[in-house]
This record gives sequence, structure tokens and C-alpha cells, in this order.
Amino acid sequence: MCITITDKYIDPFTDFGFKRIFGSEENKRFLISFLNDLLEIEHKIVDIEYRNLEQLGLNVVDRKAVYDVYCIDEKNNSFIVELQRAKQKYFKDRSVFYTSFPIQQLSKKGDWDYRLKKIFFVGILDFVIDDDPDNEDYLTEVKLVDVKKKTVFYDKLTYYYIQMPLFKKQEKELSSHFDYWLYYLNHLAESQSIPKTLAKDALIKDAFQVAEFLALNENDKFSYQSDIKAQLDYKNTMDYAKEEAEKEGVKIGIKKGIERGLERGLERGIKQQNLAIAKKLLDVLDVDTIALKTGLSLREIEQLRNK
Repeated sequence: MCITITDKYIDPFTDFGFKRIFGSEENKRFLISFLNDLLEIEHKIVDIEYRNLEQLGLNVVDRKAVYDVYCIDEKNNSFIVELQRAKQKYFKDRSVFYTSFPIQQLSKKGDWDYRLKKIFFVGILDFVIDDDPDNEDYLTEVKLVDVKKKTVFYDKLTYYYIQMPLFKKQEKELSSHFDYWLYYLNHLAESQSIPKTLAKDALIKDAFQVAEFLALNENDKFSYQSDIKAQLDYKNTMDYAKEEAEKEGVKIGIKKGIERGLERGLERGIKQQNLAIAKKLLDVLDVDTIALKTGLSLREIEQLRNK
């Protein structure tokens, strides 16, 4: 059973929403604009060709990769664009793993000089990748560098991580076309109309119209509703699991608290008993012997004697 959609625009942080806006042939102008705004490349992208999203390893037993968006431009440069809503512990590892597939595909049989085309990985993240409270940079660009010289060692492999929660610009603060795209992604699902600043840009305005839920055909509406339902089901499952884990944690905590309390009480009882025994032996035995018999320290026994 599908849920009722009341929002005017689809959520770009769903699999359906992201691929409709950036991963479809009819809307590839949006992805071209987004990449040209983001990437530091000498010659702008004119056209792109979408490729198979499922990439297989060199051997049957190798692991495979399934991309959100994978395309090449007219110069055969590769672009992998990934949307990630939930935080993953090894997302950096995953991004490096993903870029290994186009590298493999660029290899040629026979004589080959190992010259590679450029590969770009773009991660659009609905979370902060590093738990650094002082980090306010929503865009991180990563290349292979010479650590000693602090210079780029290899410029054909570049990773961009866009941490959307750190993009906090308001509409009046938008200063570039790339800002327009990030603001669009951050606020599309909650918008009821096109913001005035963005409405002045024909391409962004078109991107809003493409994302209207009521403009979808019946099959696409069903697919989007199913996507939203799957997300809600997953969230409810995770929330329930967390709630049950917290309850179990409280039970374990109480049990351990009782056990520790009894243990400490027993320890105090034994200590008091040994102190009482030592006190009676002060006039009979020497300090070293009392310590040996009771397990008390020489200092504790001396303190008893002074009292």
C-alpha cells in the first residue's frame, strides 16, 4: 500500500527523486550544470553519456559496485555521483572502492602506456562525514598530494564530499550558481513555491518544475510513493530497534548496579570486620602480624593504634 503525498515537490534525497533530477537522459542538463559549477576543470562539460550503474569486477568472484549516477563526458572523463542519506562508517573507503572500477575499465589489452582519463567522485551527503565540531566547510575536495611538498601529486583522481547539513546559507546569502543548486537540494522537499532568487534562473526554475509530484505520470508517482514508504519503514524499524536496545541497556544497567552495590556492600562489611579484629589484636600481636592476618595495610593499623 502506498502513502499519500502532500508535498508539492519530490524529495531529492530519495533514490527516485535524485535519479529523476540528475540521473535521467531527459534531464541531464541539470547534472551538466551541477558538475560544471562544482568541478575545477579547464574546459566545461558540453555533454554526458550515462553508463551502466552496476559495475562488475575483473573476475566473477569480485565484488560489484552499484552507483547512483555514472556518466562520462565528451572527453571520456568519468563522473560518479553518489547520494547518501544515512551516515556510513566507511563511506570514504566506499568512494575509493567505487573509483577503482572506471580505472579498471580504462585499461587496455596489449601494448598500453597506462595513460588514464580523469575520474571524479562526487558524494552528496545528508550528514557530516567527520565528527569535528569546529568544521564548517560543507565542501571538501580531495586529491593525491605530495605530503612533504604540499603539492598535488596526481590530478586525475578527485573526490568531492558535499556535507549538506553544513550548508546553512539563507536565500539572500546565495552568491553563486553552485549555491543555487545546494539551496535547491536542501529546500526542495519543503518548498511550496520557487524562491524568488532561484526563480530568476531559467535552469533552476525548470528543475523545480521537473520535481513537481503532480507532474509525474502514474507509474512514477507509484515509484516515488514506494520509495518514501520504504524509507519510512526503514526509519521505523531502526527507531524500534534503538528503543528496544535502550530498554535492554537500562535493564542491564540496573542489574549491574545492584550487583555492584551488593559487591561494594560486602567489601565494606569485610573491611569493617577486619578493622574490628585488628583493633582487638593491637595489644596482643605486632603490626606486621596483624597486617598478615587481616589483610589491612600497615598504615591502616597504625591509624587504629593512634585512635
